[in-house]
Parts: sequence; C-alpha cells; structure tokens
Amino acid sequence: MINQLKHKIRDIPDFPKEGILFKDITPLLKDPAALKCATHQLVEPFLGSDINVIAGMEARGFIFGSLVAWEMGLPFVPLRKPNKLPYDVESVSYELEYGSARLEAHIDAFTKGDRVLLIDDLLATGGTAKASCELVEKLGGIVHACAFVVELDFLQGREKLKAYDVHSLLHF
Repeated sequence: MINQLKHKIRDIPDFPKEGILFKDITPLLKDPAALKCATHQLVEPFLGSDINVIAGMEARGFIFGSLVAWEMGLPFVPLRKPNKLPYDVESVSYELEYGSARLEAHIDAFTKGDRVLLIDDLLATGGTAKASCELVEKLGGIVHACAFVVELDFLQGREKLKAYDVHSLLHF
C-alpha cells in the first residue's frame, strides 16, 4: 500500500521558487482511502507505546497530527507560527534555507514528562522538526519520536534529528 501512497504525491516544479521540486500532498488528502492508509501507517509503529500527546507543526502537520491523535485517542497540540495563539506562549526560533522562522505553543501545552509524538507531512532539511523538538522539551515534554508522511532523503534532515526516533512513510 505504501507504493500506492507514493503515487498520490504530486511533483510541482519551481515551487515555491525556481529550482525546487515541491512534493504536493493534496492528491493524497483528496483520496479518503489513501488518507486513511497514511494515517494508519503513521500510527502503527507507536501502538502500545507510552505516548500520551500528539503535536503537529503548522500547517500540514495539523492535518496528519489531528488524525493520528484521533486514531490513538490522544490530545493534540498545535505548534504554531508567531502571533496565532491567544494565550501565553513559549517560542523557539530557527533557521530555514531561505530565512528564519519561529514556532510557538501555549505555555501549558504539555505537562512535565509528557511523551510526545511529533507529526508533520514532510521532513526536508530538518529545521522545523528540530525546532519543534526543542519547543516540546522547553515546555517539559519528552519527544518519543517524530513521524512524517514524506522524507526527502537527499536533504538529510534526519541528521538534525539524530537524538530522536524518526519514522517516515515515503522516501524520495
């Protein structure tokens, strides 16, 4: 079934800028059977684990993170871009290949010792995922693992996540 999921990822050349081959997940989202399969494949390695919170990075991590949280019967914590959350926040800044960015979460998003599964649609250079791990830990959580629908192996983002268990469904 994983190979069938791979066919649901569309290549968009020169997006968001020239020379980038964007991996578009919207065809996968449009297919209920594929979305269900992807969700089950994200959940499967962590069934029976002591994970007690799912966190997802803005924006597409919200889609898969919410589905995984629902499937596992666990709470979901959104890791947001700046100035999107209404309560007191903690933040982490990080570098992107084309600038800098910041992620925020409510200061009470995690209870000390929470075992967190981080979910996102794509692992590229690893900057967002690494910052997400740092934010969870800053707020008292423990990153159990990181899970992605797509991993762009040639960008070696996994290297930034050496301290964590990383699970990716599709590799390009």
